[in-house]
Amino acid sequence: MTKALSTTLGKTPYLNYISGEWTESSSSETYLVRNPANTDDIVGVFQKSNREDVRKAIDAAQEAFDPWRDMTPPKRGAILYKAWSKMSERVEQFAVAMTREEGKTIRDSRGEAKACLNILEYFAADGRRILGETAPSELPNYFTYTIRKPLGVVAAISPWNFPLSEPVRKIAGAIVCGNTVIAKPATITPLSSIMFVQLLEEAGLPKGVVNLVTGPGSLIGEELATNQVVKGISFTGSSEVGLQLNRRAAEHLKKVQAEMGGKNPVVVMDDADLDLATEGIVQGAFGSTGQRCTCTSRVIVTPSIKDKLVEKVVERTKQFKVANGMREDADMGPLASSEQFEKVNEYIKIGRGEGARLTLGGNVLKGPEFDKGYFVEPTIFIDVKPEMRIAQEEIFGPVLAFMDANDFSEAVNVANGVQFGLAASIYCNDLSTCQKFVNKIDVGLVHINNPTVGGEAQLPFGGLKASGIGPHEFGLAAVEFFTDKITVFVDYSGRKREAKFI
Repeated sequence: MTKALSTTLGKTPYLNYISGEWTESSSSETYLVRNPANTDDIVGVFQKSNREDVRKAIDAAQEAFDPWRDMTPPKRGAILYKAWSKMSERVEQFAVAMTREEGKTIRDSRGEAKACLNILEYFAADGRRILGETAPSELPNYFTYTIRKPLGVVAAISPWNFPLSEPVRKIAGAIVCGNTVIAKPATITPLSSIMFVQLLEEAGLPKGVVNLVTGPGSLIGEELATNQVVKGISFTGSSEVGLQLNRRAAEHLKKVQAEMGGKNPVVVMDDADLDLATEGIVQGAFGSTGQRCTCTSRVIVTPSIKDKLVEKVVERTKQFKVANGMREDADMGPLASSEQFEKVNEYIKIGRGEGARLTLGGNVLKGPEFDKGYFVEPTIFIDVKPEMRIAQEEIFGPVLAFMDANDFSEAVNVANGVQFGLAASIYCNDLSTCQKFVNKIDVGLVHINNPTVGGEAQLPFGGLKASGIGPHEFGLAAVEFFTDKITVFVDYSGRKREAKFI
């Protein structure tokens, strides 16, 4: 499938995928991806694409669009069912690739690969439910209805923290609706996307329907945002980049969907089950090394239970095993890159400097198992004030801030007092308080007695405020984004009518 190329450091470069062919970049340049748990381990050599490569991919997608759009949706869905079948046989293969390129634990990676099976199954079924609507007309012998049409060529820009599930859900949702795709994986985690495109090829996807280019996000993203052929962009990443991309795309009348940052709170009330809350907080804060947009970054707790909850969370966190993600007993792996490593350590310094009390962690891990990777300890601050940077800014690492609130109203105000609005959780056994929390919290995902993390293929997933733009990515909202709704007027009276103006 992949033609032989000259090797770099003993590694045959992975290629771009354009018009059904695996090809080198026009730049003739490549770059290395290293395992963040052990930077001596080279995951692969990848194409450093330029704008010419992106234009070739766009042209291929445009050429493939008409025949793909004309294929019936159930037949498009059938290809996704074949992809589901093939992926179900390769869960471990995908899991190992994710752990090596991103650093997450092998257990997390297996979970992500299995979640992709749910995503593929859901969108395959969408081939039979891309539904329109009927509505009664004001006029006799007049029929009005709506249909959905694909946008055309769309871009799928994926993040590094979920290197398989994000490309799968973007690409699957786009193509079952009849669009053709330019896939741009994160620069540091391209392997999982390449493996998924290889799988789609094996499942019989026609040439040009999905195209993939690897390389620098700023350069590739600029071409995707400004090229007139591209009609929509589905993006997951930081709020800063997402807002910039949206501004550029808006100048060219593109449809944009962006799932961005979070600063997700857990509110713990006096009547909460503290053991349940503790487990949810620790898993939400330190699972995936805190590198999830939905990770728990703030705990807001009342004074009467604060000390007891802090003690429980600290003791549970001490049991967390930090190690190379390939170890079956690892609970937390490394940070994904040197940039993340530097960023997280800088925020730990900022927290100390702001006067927050460091009660656990805060150090770079040392020793033979850690010295060649980007490992930091799970870190917990207490007495964090709402105005502090570690309470306001997305750290995207294993750093947890405990904050005080005297009552429910103050807790909600503190929880809402950030620019983000992705996920939130409350631990409480009073139904009335839980429902008030649902009504008052400004987020797209609300959890009751459950961690802030998690989503399901059939449900919308996305945020408010600086956490999201456009329709959500899961469920019926995906079809809403990847199609245009067209209204049709049918006059079957056979009579000449006067024009009706609104």
